[in-house]
Amino acid sequence: MHPKYYLSEKIFKTEQRKIFRKVWLFAGLVSLLPKNHSFITRKIAGIPVVIQNFQGELRAFENICLHRSAPLQQGFSGTRPLLCPYHAWSYDQQGFVKNIPDCDTLYQFDSEEKKKIKLREFSLKIVGGLLFINLSTEPMPFEAQFTSEFIELLRSSAESYDNEVMMTTWHANFNWKLIYENLRDFNHVRYLHSKSLAKVASFPVDPQAQEFMKPALESPSTTTLRQQMQAFSYGGPEGQIDPIRRVPWLEMVDRWGSNDAYFNWLAYPNLHIASGNGGYSFTIENHIPIAPGKTDVEIFFMTARKKKPYATSSQVLLSHMHYSKKIVGEDISILEAIQSVLYEEAPIPSQGAYEITNRKIEHWYTNLMETSHEI
Repeated sequence: MHPKYYLSEKIFKTEQRKIFRKVWLFAGLVSLLPKNHSFITRKIAGIPVVIQNFQGELRAFENICLHRSAPLQQGFSGTRPLLCPYHAWSYDQQGFVKNIPDCDTLYQFDSEEKKKIKLREFSLKIVGGLLFINLSTEPMPFEAQFTSEFIELLRSSAESYDNEVMMTTWHANFNWKLIYENLRDFNHVRYLHSKSLAKVASFPVDPQAQEFMKPALESPSTTTLRQQMQAFSYGGPEGQIDPIRRVPWLEMVDRWGSNDAYFNWLAYPNLHIASGNGGYSFTIENHIPIAPGKTDVEIFFMTARKKKPYATSSQVLLSHMHYSKKIVGEDISILEAIQSVLYEEAPIPSQGAYEITNRKIEHWYTNLMETSHEI
């Protein structure tokens, strides 16, 4: 696409409004909220969010106290009631203010005023072990964004995640769209990852016969835009892997499936899940737009569910993290290099037949950005 889409602050703000505050986005793992008062905090499309466990029910609210705007919960995760640390206002599972210390003497709110004090709540969707959130006041149906086949495949695999999770975050200097384009381009693996991923896996590159003729900007309905967006998310076995080396920990987990393949799940706009060993372990990548040239790459590692606890499980996850660091580091390095040379008059990329998926996404995206259409 034109370089402006990777550089412009104005376009970035439009993306936040038209995409990230409208669609369903990955918000975390159910396993991070195991008991009453467990919480995780996120910043999604610029909005601070807290997801809290209330006696087994998960609810999501804007993480801002309605008294003096202090964050209700701090840190990535923890266990404490939904209670503001500043002046001890507390909130219930519907988001209504539950207790205001010395309310009658200091604040003098009557009962009707107190009833109006309610946190902004967001819709949550649980798919297996995955949490999705929608920031819109009128969220689209989950099934409008993802096909039933994709949802079922996602649920099936996510139900097998173990509760022990290791996590890391890269603060990268590139536009979020560069990484989704990279993930839908298998041709780079044998070159960029020649000494890492390409040594253990190979991915077919299928140049599609049909020529992609970029149509003029059109005026599709919201329903059409959502239907088009569904095609951007897909999953399944997408690569061949070397025979799986029989290391001891494999016998300690309940493998998901039985296909010796490299699995990818790509959920538009910013979620990537992979299993490079046919369902024994999983890596979740969440690409969080921070600014036109900044993206946080948040990565979770877990195996399939343990048959029983074993002493080296944390070392298994740590080894996954170190291996992933090399491959993801290669991707981030080249994407930061691309971002560093972009400028307003930089040449438009010349794309080939095998890049038709990216070209369709880019046309849809351009149509959304350059017109008054909404999804």
